[in-house]
Amino acid sequence: MEIPTELTASLAEASITTGGVARRLGVSPTTVRSWERRYGIGPSGHEAGRHRRWRPQDVAVLEAMCRLTAHGVPPAEAARLARAGSLVRLPQGRPGPGGPREHAEPRESGGSRALPLGTVRPECRGLGRAAVRLDAPAVERMLDRALADLGLVTAWDEVMMPALRAVGRKWAVEGERYVEVEHLLSWHISGALRKVTRCAEAAAPVAPVLLAGMPGEMHSLALEAAAAGLSDRGVPFRMFGPAVPPAALVEAVRRIGPSAALLWSQTRDTADPRLAQLAAATAWGPRGARTRPAVLLGGPGWAGTDRIAGTLRPRRLPEGLAHLEALAAS
Repeated sequence: MEIPTELTASLAEASITTGGVARRLGVSPTTVRSWERRYGIGPSGHEAGRHRRWRPQDVAVLEAMCRLTAHGVPPAEAARLARAGSLVRLPQGRPGPGGPREHAEPRESGGSRALPLGTVRPECRGLGRAAVRLDAPAVERMLDRALADLGLVTAWDEVMMPALRAVGRKWAVEGERYVEVEHLLSWHISGALRKVTRCAEAAAPVAPVLLAGMPGEMHSLALEAAAAGLSDRGVPFRMFGPAVPPAALVEAVRRIGPSAALLWSQTRDTADPRLAQLAAATAWGPRGARTRPAVLLGGPGWAGTDRIAGTLRPRRLPEGLAHLEALAAS
């Protein structure tokens, strides 16, 4: 008897293979089978000798386990809670006495889709898994939680940046297969940073900080993180975003009269020492009291360039924010 097309489609939607489950969760089929053996999380109604088919309720249990382990719950306990369908309060994600390594999960073995994260905070591992699954609601939720619980600097340095670097390494090896993961993660990180950024007016007259990407530089997330950090410290800023043309950059410095300018370059191709020097030499104000900005060169693109007079080169976000805050207050 021929099975109606509508019924065939319904059956296909009702259950999926182990490979399909693995793709949905962003892990390898080997990992899914390992969880089944170790923790008893398997497809309901499986018959010996037949291929495993996972029903929606089975997948929901695995997804619950992933959410719990992403927040630092040990896998065995996460599996028990997921099987029981328990409603538990997820940990707030703060590190224990041993710091961020104490609750880090072991690297997935055999996971061709797993990101090369190494030893990181559980918040970062969970974020990476959600990004690989293209689970936008989970990514947004985890980013908001990390910023609220850890603060901007720690969330950027220990959650967002490691995840972004791992995605970059992954698609560099795999080709364009993982570009969509990087795009989704970058967009949501940008959105999360914007949520905590306000251009508040300073209580006293303070020259703002200028934030700009070098000409041709399309990466701007680090500038957005700097803007969020300055906002948190009450330091006024002016954000010009990526790829600011040379003439526009110099004119912005002249018009604003910033206390400092952070110029971002992700790659050596966009690092222009002559333009940085010109920005550092641009003066404003009345004759006899003309002022020049301090210029901070941010990003790996500046590595290997000779030291430029009038510039600083912070290595990480905390150092850069400390410099900018001190310069704005001077």
